[in-house]
Amino acid sequence: MKTLTQTERTQAKITPEKAIELLKNGNKRFLENKLLHRDYHQQLDVTADAQYPFAAVLSCIDSRIPVEVVFDQGIGDMFSVRIAGNILNDDILGSLEFACKLSGTKAIVVMGHTSCGAVKGACDDAKLGNLTQMLDKIKPAIEQTATEDGEARNSGNIEFVNNVASKNVELTIENIKSQSTVLKEMADNGEIAIVGAMYDVKTGLITF
Repeated sequence: MKTLTQTERTQAKITPEKAIELLKNGNKRFLENKLLHRDYHQQLDVTADAQYPFAAVLSCIDSRIPVEVVFDQGIGDMFSVRIAGNILNDDILGSLEFACKLSGTKAIVVMGHTSCGAVKGACDDAKLGNLTQMLDKIKPAIEQTATEDGEARNSGNIEFVNNVASKNVELTIENIKSQSTVLKEMADNGEIAIVGAMYDVKTGLITF
């Protein structure tokens, strides 16, 4: 199958809904081990002077989730913003504003994952240098994740960990909209989509 390197013209034709569809289709190819063949050197040439990505993904730094691979995307297709626990800060928010407002990206995906080490650390109230203040940003998701009486609220309860990771995605999306008037306005106007997703480290499936 012939692959396409994004240009200004092709990017302009992609709607927010289409952008999400392209990512879903890419993950489907990944799951079926039918990745597109790409000429990366050709894509280097095409993108050397400009870039026109159609999506931006905010995900965890976890080494088991090479974002372009699991979405089967090539050079110039997407912005990848990676930080432990897929949390939000001012620099990441500015990067997403650049991606959407200045570079024409049509969708932001906040993607958490199962068995997240950062979430486990936050659940266990881990303390370690600068990691401590970073994990504090996940604490609101812990507080808003319910458990049955007697159930552990730490990393030993993997269901709790995964539920916290999912809630953390939800809260990150809320924070993007509340902390960036630029992105909220674009979303309200239908210029971009802001959606959440969870990646299963056992299967490779991305659930939006």
